[in-house]
Amino acid sequence: MNKKIPRIITGVCGFTLIELMVVIVILGILAGLIVPRLMGRPEEARRLKAKMQIEILETALKLYKLDSGMYPDTEQGLQALVEAPETGTLPKKWRKGGYLEKGKLPKDPWDNNFVYLCPGINYDYDIMSYGADGLPGGEEKNEDINSWEIE
Repeated sequence: MNKKIPRIITGVCGFTLIELMVVIVILGILAGLIVPRLMGRPEEARRLKAKMQIEILETALKLYKLDSGMYPDTEQGLQALVEAPETGTLPKKWRKGGYLEKGKLPKDPWDNNFVYLCPGINYDYDIMSYGADGLPGGEEKNEDINSWEIE
């Protein structure tokens, strides 16, 4: 009762050598145009990373305030997000394990500490990265990245 189903071959499927060569040439042209643009923008990538890190720190500060009723002061600094403060006004509650996912305070993309002021000059708190030179002010790659300027 074994029935064999006949195979019908209508044509051979595949790519010709010319089609493959055209695709390879197109991919080569695209890579030649796109890769240099991406590789030539490391400073822009660092600035974007710093902005994202500041946003993460702001979220952690908001959680800290929900638990303690206040932001850590300048003396306690951002370190209060990873270790319970021992100076200044102590928080009512402090979350065991801290407020940052990896349990450590990140450095900015140029390996400098973020600057934190509370009360801040612009808002309740200010967070700043001084850019590549690590000094206030500057232009281009040395330009400061400030929490109050991030949209």
